[in-house]
Amino acid sequence: MLRGSEIQDGQEHRFLKQDRRSGETRFNREKIIQGQGIDEPLSETGFKQAAAAGIFLNNVKFTHVFSSDLMRTKQKYGVAEGRPLSELRAMARAAGEECPVFTPPGGETLDQVKMRGKDFFEFLCQLILKEAGQNEQCSQEAPSNHLETSLAERFPLGNNCAPRSKSKPGAPGFAASVLVVSHGGYLKSLLGYFLTDLECSFPATLSRSELSSVSPNTGISVFIVSLEEGDVKPTTQCVCVNLQDHLTEVTDTQ
Repeated sequence: MLRGSEIQDGQEHRFLKQDRRSGETRFNREKIIQGQGIDEPLSETGFKQAAAAGIFLNNVKFTHVFSSDLMRTKQKYGVAEGRPLSELRAMARAAGEECPVFTPPGGETLDQVKMRGKDFFEFLCQLILKEAGQNEQCSQEAPSNHLETSLAERFPLGNNCAPRSKSKPGAPGFAASVLVVSHGGYLKSLLGYFLTDLECSFPATLSRSELSSVSPNTGISVFIVSLEEGDVKPTTQCVCVNLQDHLTEVTDTQ
């Protein structure tokens, strides 16, 4: 799946990761809890949001795409699934806790959601390294800039495209461009993992509230990940968080 990249021993590999939340559902609008136990389809507005996101990303080249297995694309809320958000808050108050720290009976804790995100990200890093190594054996072509070109047309990559390692002239650009479509709570947890555990570099213009908020429906976050074989902690750079440029033409018809 990786093309036009010459991989050398010990060379740094870089990939761009885009996280996108699913479109709106009726339950989103009515503030009803929905996780893995509720497979609610997109609303009319949700379909418009998804279509707008598709048009926005139409010319962006992806080497890998991962999506939730639910129709609206896994956060599980236990007994709170399918109930109004007000009931979840009432459960939390009765337990002497507050949302979102409160875990309903049968639900996942925030740490468990974070661990799922961490496990997936580590799997993704190992997958990219493995495919980069396989590509070294079957391709000796010059590095391709097709990924960078398609990404730069949509996202403010700026100087982030420059190789991190200055000691390796001629190192390839992005080895992969990965799209992940998931859900608000999961993506918020994954963002927190990038911020605290990986010490991700974020644009100075982003406020603390923006970094801790749940992504809007079809919001797009973009990260550049740099890693080498044996890296304990990949270097991550955030390009944007919860981008909504594609939704300017979407109107609420309900």
